[in-house]
Amino acid sequence: MTHPVKGIDHCFALVDDLDAAAAQFKALGFTLSPRGAHSAAKGTANYTIMFPNDYFELLGILAPTELNAARRETLATQGQGLHAIACRINDAEEAAKALSALGIATQGLGSFSRPVPLPDGSEGVAAFSTVAFAPEETPLGSVFMCQHKTRETVWIPELFDHANTACGLDAILAISETPEEDAKIFARLWAAGQISEVEGGYKVSTGANSASLILCTPDAMAARYPAANLAATAQGAFTTLRLKTRDLDRLKSCLEKSDVAFSATLKGVCVGPEFAAGVVMEFVPA
Repeated sequence: MTHPVKGIDHCFALVDDLDAAAAQFKALGFTLSPRGAHSAAKGTANYTIMFPNDYFELLGILAPTELNAARRETLATQGQGLHAIACRINDAEEAAKALSALGIATQGLGSFSRPVPLPDGSEGVAAFSTVAFAPEETPLGSVFMCQHKTRETVWIPELFDHANTACGLDAILAISETPEEDAKIFARLWAAGQISEVEGGYKVSTGANSASLILCTPDAMAARYPAANLAATAQGAFTTLRLKTRDLDRLKSCLEKSDVAFSATLKGVCVGPEFAAGVVMEFVPA
C-alpha cells in the first residue's frame, strides 16, 4: 500500500486568548485572515497566516463545550503554544485505510466546514476532512492529516503579503530527551520521511517543498535560542516555528516599530514566546 502523507500542510498554536494572540502576530508584521468561527458545538475560532504553499493557524476557545474539553485540558496542563502539525493528503478516508495497512494507527476520521469571511466582504465556506495519528504514533504534540476540499477559500492571494516578508514554513522544532528515537518514530508518518543528524539532535525531512521537523535535546534547544524563555512554550509539544523570510531588514523594522524584542540566531532572528502566544518564532532567509 502506498504511503499517503506527502508533507506538512500547516501547523497551529493553541492559545489562551485568541484575539490577544492575533494582536501579537499583527505586531510581528503578519497579515491575518479575518477571524473564522467554528460551530457552536466546537466552541472554537481561528485566524490563519497564509503562505503560497502552507500556513500557520492560531486556534482559540470561545466557549467551553464537550467537543473542546480535550483542548481545554491541553491548555491547562501544557500551556499555550505550538501544539499540532497538519499533514498533506489527498483523501482522508483513503489515507486512514492506507496507513492501517502499513501498520500506522489513526483515529477521529471526520469532516467539517466553517464559514470564511473573504477579503471583499463576502462569505465563503471552507470544507475539510481530517484524520489524526493515534497518540502512540506521535512522541510529542499532536499530528493529524487534513484534506482540503475548498482550497480557494483558504489560500487567498491577498493574505500572502506580510509586512515582515515571511513567505513559508521552514521547520518546526521540539525538545526531546531522546531525539534519535523520537525522530525515527516521527519519520514513519511521512512517505518521504528521512532522518539525519544535526547539532544537538535529529532532523526529519517530510517531503518536497515541505517544512522539516527537528528534535533537539533540552541543552541544544537552549543553545539555539539562549534569549528565549523556553519554559513559556507548550510543554510536551512543539517549541519553535521557523519561517522563511525574504528580507530580514524589513522584518527587523517591523519588530522595532512594535517594540518587540528580538535576538540573533545562527541563521536569522528570533522572537521569544512572550511576544508570540507561547511560540518561539525564528525567521531565516528564504
